[in-house]
Amino acid sequence: VSPDRPVWSLGEGQAPEDLDKPVDTPPLSSLLIERPQGGSITVGGDISFVAKVEAQDLLRKPTIKWFKGKWMDLASKTGKHLQLKETFDRRTKIHTFEMHIIKAKDNYAGNYRCEVTYKDKFDSCSFDLEVKELEQSQSVDIRSAFKRSSEGHEDAGDLDFSGLLKHREPKQDDTPEVDVWEILKSARPDQYEKIAFEYGITDLRGLLKRLKKTKKEEKKSEAFAKKLDPAYQVDKGGKIRLVVDLADPTVELKWYKNGQEIRPTPKFIFEQKGTQRIMVINNCGLNDDAAYSVAAGEEKCTTELFVKGTELVGPECGLSTISHSTNGVEVPTGPRSRYRVKSEGLKHWLIIDDASKEDTGTFSLMASGGTSEAKVQEEKLWALALPSVLLLVTSVFFILVKLSSQEKAYSIHLFSCFDRNHRLEIVNSTIHDAGDYTFVPEGYSQSLSLTCFFPCPVPTDPPRVHLESLNFPDNTVTIVAGNKLRVEIPISGEPAPRVVWMKGERVILDSGHRVRAETFSDHTSLTIDIAEKEDTGNYKIVLQNEAGEATASVKVKVVDIPDPPDVPLVTEVGGDWCSMTWEPPIYDGGSPILGYFIERKKKQSSRWMRLNFDLNKETTFEPKKMIEGVPYEVRVFAVNAIGVSKPSEPSKAFVPLAVTSEPTMLVVDDVTDTTVTMKWRPPDTIGAAGLDGYLVEYCIEGTDDWRVTNKELTEKTKYTITGLPPEAKILVRVRAINAAGASTPRTLQHSILVKEVIEPPKIRIPRHLKQTYTRKVGEAVNLVIPFMGKPRPKVSWLKEGQTVDPTQVTIRNTDCDSIIFIRKAERKHSGKYDMKVEVENHVDTAIVDIQIVDLPGPPQCVKIDEVWGGNVALDWTPPKDNGNAAITGYTIQKADKKTMDWYTCIEHYHRTCITITELVVGNEYYFRIYSENMVGLSEGATQTKDSALIVKEGMQLKNPEYIDHDFKEPPKFTQPLINTFAIAGYNATLNCSVRANPRPKVIWMKNKIAIIDDPRYRMFSNQGVCTLEIRKPSPYDGGMYSCKAINDLGDALVECKLEVKVPTQE
Repeated sequence: VSPDRPVWSLGEGQAPEDLDKPVDTPPLSSLLIERPQGGSITVGGDISFVAKVEAQDLLRKPTIKWFKGKWMDLASKTGKHLQLKETFDRRTKIHTFEMHIIKAKDNYAGNYRCEVTYKDKFDSCSFDLEVKELEQSQSVDIRSAFKRSSEGHEDAGDLDFSGLLKHREPKQDDTPEVDVWEILKSARPDQYEKIAFEYGITDLRGLLKRLKKTKKEEKKSEAFAKKLDPAYQVDKGGKIRLVVDLADPTVELKWYKNGQEIRPTPKFIFEQKGTQRIMVINNCGLNDDAAYSVAAGEEKCTTELFVKGTELVGPECGLSTISHSTNGVEVPTGPRSRYRVKSEGLKHWLIIDDASKEDTGTFSLMASGGTSEAKVQEEKLWALALPSVLLLVTSVFFILVKLSSQEKAYSIHLFSCFDRNHRLEIVNSTIHDAGDYTFVPEGYSQSLSLTCFFPCPVPTDPPRVHLESLNFPDNTVTIVAGNKLRVEIPISGEPAPRVVWMKGERVILDSGHRVRAETFSDHTSLTIDIAEKEDTGNYKIVLQNEAGEATASVKVKVVDIPDPPDVPLVTEVGGDWCSMTWEPPIYDGGSPILGYFIERKKKQSSRWMRLNFDLNKETTFEPKKMIEGVPYEVRVFAVNAIGVSKPSEPSKAFVPLAVTSEPTMLVVDDVTDTTVTMKWRPPDTIGAAGLDGYLVEYCIEGTDDWRVTNKELTEKTKYTITGLPPEAKILVRVRAINAAGASTPRTLQHSILVKEVIEPPKIRIPRHLKQTYTRKVGEAVNLVIPFMGKPRPKVSWLKEGQTVDPTQVTIRNTDCDSIIFIRKAERKHSGKYDMKVEVENHVDTAIVDIQIVDLPGPPQCVKIDEVWGGNVALDWTPPKDNGNAAITGYTIQKADKKTMDWYTCIEHYHRTCITITELVVGNEYYFRIYSENMVGLSEGATQTKDSALIVKEGMQLKNPEYIDHDFKEPPKFTQPLINTFAIAGYNATLNCSVRANPRPKVIWMKNKIAIIDDPRYRMFSNQGVCTLEIRKPSPYDGGMYSCKAINDLGDALVECKLEVKVPTQE
């Protein structure tokens, strides 16, 4: 498919410059259980691709994307020709994704990709679609289709539809069926008119249009992915590369020139690059103008190489006018003549097409420098290439003869034969080569021969080195290390000079393995196969011959990527940044350092992250946006014009830490004649480095001499500065200290006068002590009463006007409060305590009322006042000891004389008389009464001395007997457990309800294993509702949970599945 044609008519393909960009994808994991497979369809056909994903372990539907090529997303391209479908089978739990292509077009062919993503999992699959064209029907009767009707017009179109509209009887044609299309395909264009006339085709124009539209089927090569071009052209002295691309890189390859195999030489260099096989022809000459072929196994492809020569214009040539004649008559060389003349530089050919007996005679060539002749006899005819009269010494000269059949001859020097051409070649001709040359075909007499004479002047040319042809500044050749360097320098001189290459005092030989020098007729070359840094330097060329000596030098500069920089040094660290520096690399690769790339990574990780995409010109850098408290490492790459160096060694691990914010709410807590007490609150922001302590400093007002008061850090938020001069004014500041250093100081805005100030005392009674403070006997009493006053007040306590006994009550006084402590309270500790605070002549007092209460005594003198019917009237007096608290009520109980089991009739009764009703007739009762206060019921009760008999009156009622119903039943769950989901980290509960009598024993199980004494589970049972609470479950707590109820009549079991989900972070 052509990359310029739109695919799906949706957009263009990927730009070439984007092909090499890496694509970040997550690591592959197995998600696809069925992958889409490639296929082929014809144009207009339909095809479907199916991908399946198993959802057994997936909590939600995975994401799928369909792509064409490398980046084209097909999700938004659905329409008439493309449809995407998704289905889910709940029974098998398999997601099925389908892509349907409807009525495919030829540009739908190509590579497709399916990508499936679920959280951190990723899977991908590629497949190909091949769209084949419909086979064109060749059943059209070409002779009837392209015959015009008698009424048709000249521009009636490709076919004569006017003839089809008329209902004419077809004529009987006894002509045998002939496939005219095959005849036209194999015929030359100049024969089309003749074939059309022969087979009665009159619409020649329509025929040509139809033939042009017919596509020729090309046989696909099995050995070559790309063959040689039909022809190549190169200038004389230039270099040409012949490239073929193999379908099978392992096949044996051979190159041929005019049918003869080519061996590797300095002129013919063979290279290999992937599946490409390349033959390089250096310093192309006229003798390289030939037919070349390459054979890969049984297949072969051919090409022709045309070497374009340059004419020499000057006194040596003397070619101003050239004409050909036969027997004194000038040969006509027009477009329609059988005689053709071919010229190339100093060489001229006369070619005779369809030679006959009339062409026998003498052919001559006339030029400004002289005349040369050749005879053509009847037996064998050839075309003779006659050179110009004057031949330059050291040039390459040859005589080319074209015979009417394939014969071989023998000659001196270099002779080659191809088809009917025979060539005598004199390489590097000298003065000794001047003379007569005769060509005699084998088997012929001397009379059938060709004789030429070529004079050769004596050379007088000293050696010269033509460095100007290099086109390098200052004759300096720059090569990247690892590449192959070949420097070809033209030279001249007659006779051919001897060439010596030298680097320093070392001579470079042509037999060298990696570095070698080679010399040819017109140039010398220096080859370095794999350039190294040590190859940099000046290379000297020395040329010598009989005419003189010449020297020249070429400078070779091997450039490479620089060495890695030194280990970077982290000089300063902040909360999310650091400052780093490094030294440049010792070796810059022969090219100036353009800048640096910096990378960082977490120490526990192996993934490096690039920090700058623009080169950093300096040797310092400040990485930012790091996570505080996480150790990091950094490294540096050096960059020059050649590339990027290897990374430096990682720096020592460092942890970004930030100092805390300044302390808050710094205030003066107390001032004396020599001390100042300060207090403050912790910083608002502490950070990952934590808080080690605080540093307190002060200075005398008007100076800047800050003095540290605490040599060791204090962790408290209160500190007293001692040893201050009296009546001095000072400024105080506090810093928070952690591993990252000291925070910004919090300074008190105003100065402090070091002088104690008298403050009148004031007692600040707590609210709960402003009323009576009540405690039970045996409990501890601990009261803190704060007060204010300066200097330190004097505190004294009195109880009921008497000094407090220190053996009974413990009193402790501080600068700001007083504490009353009674370890075990007794009723004698009750009373009013007077507190007095004195500062010089100022006094403040307060009263604290403490009440220690106990259980009351029983009531006094409980008696029965009256009995009537089913009622008894009782009367009593309050207890003698109320327990140091008011009596809040009474509890009355009764007992049958027969059993003496006591039952409560009424509680919290406030009066001292009561009537007890609804007593059973015929029973005799005793009564007792408890007294109650805020502590509780009295320990004992007062009982009536006499009993009360309830007399029987009237008829006696006989109660019927009833049979008790049997409520026993085996366990049965009325509400089963339900499959549910839980979120990790949040408590989950499982509930069910069971009915049974007697009460069943409930057992909870996980995966058939009973849950016993596991602190992660709590089990409840209330009114038959059974609950299992799972505290902060994790994914491992998921599974099958069951509840089993057992009693004497049987058991029952219910189960459910619990799945714990981990919340995703968006």
